[in-house]
Amino acid sequence: MRLRLIFVALTAVATAAAAAAHYAHATSLLTFAFSTIALAGLAWVVSFATEQVGERFGPAVTGVLQSTLGNLPEFFVVIFALSAGEIVVAQTSIVGSIFANALLVLGLVIMTGSATANDGVMRFAVRLPKDNAILMTLASFLIVLVGISSSSNDKASHHIEAISVAGAVALLVTYAVWLVDYLRSDVSSRESEHAAPMLSMQAALVLLAVAGVGAAFVSDWFISALTPSMERLGIPKAFAGLVIVAIAGNAVENTAGLVLARKEQSDLAISVVKNSVAQITAFLYPALVLVSLFFTTRLTFALDPVLIGALALTAVALWFITSDGEATMFEGVALVSLYVILAVLIWYE
Repeated sequence: MRLRLIFVALTAVATAAAAAAHYAHATSLLTFAFSTIALAGLAWVVSFATEQVGERFGPAVTGVLQSTLGNLPEFFVVIFALSAGEIVVAQTSIVGSIFANALLVLGLVIMTGSATANDGVMRFAVRLPKDNAILMTLASFLIVLVGISSSSNDKASHHIEAISVAGAVALLVTYAVWLVDYLRSDVSSRESEHAAPMLSMQAALVLLAVAGVGAAFVSDWFISALTPSMERLGIPKAFAGLVIVAIAGNAVENTAGLVLARKEQSDLAISVVKNSVAQITAFLYPALVLVSLFFTTRLTFALDPVLIGALALTAVALWFITSDGEATMFEGVALVSLYVILAVLIWYE
């Protein structure tokens, strides 16, 4: 416990250093470095607090809570981008978060979980993976239709904004119905007996909330320093938005999922990652489409053809790999490989 408290203190120091570098207008690379360290530390704090909450609730409630706080960085990144008129950055950030969670993070979690399992097979409840695949398919259906309409320049293509708003409402209603039913089904679904929690419920929730909000602010400083840093390093802007920003913004899920998988808490590990995918796809994206109505720059579901195809194929991959409630090292590596292929393609876009 003492070591964990020391790590929390070091994270606070790194966050303060990132804030000082940002507000003192230090070099972009220095701000970028401090923000990256602080974001990683805050991700660990969130994973620790999530584990403490998870000792009292089932994986559904804990996963929803953790993914909600973990997705705060994506929300702020898109809001800041829209306010600055950066529609490309806004879209690539949120779509990149879907790919990062559904392919890279989930793949790494499966690899970790299968390596920890005695028989090399990571097992988890099938409800969430199946529901998640349905939500991904619904979002892909909307995005593919909008993409086809835009590329063919038919009559509907002149009303993409209205179609996006209607689609956003449909996705949000579907997500709300799923969420209520999913949380009701989480009846004392603890995987096994664990040691007594190290923190009280109040302390764990406060720590989780503070770390989640802190991650949002640090992500803002990270994004502010990202563009000039990438320009100095010669990294393409599209790659930075879809890969670097997405991975940094999902550092919470990266750490939490891997730590839980290593501890053989498979249901909670899958819940953390899958809930994040579901929230970004069926809640955060459509919610931001509606919020963007208050900005001059509007967010829609019209994406580049490459991203449309990648999103649809990601939904198919998730169904095949996770719908049976079991996953192996091979399947985890396959998901990561899909992400690597996409990242390389984006580098050359």
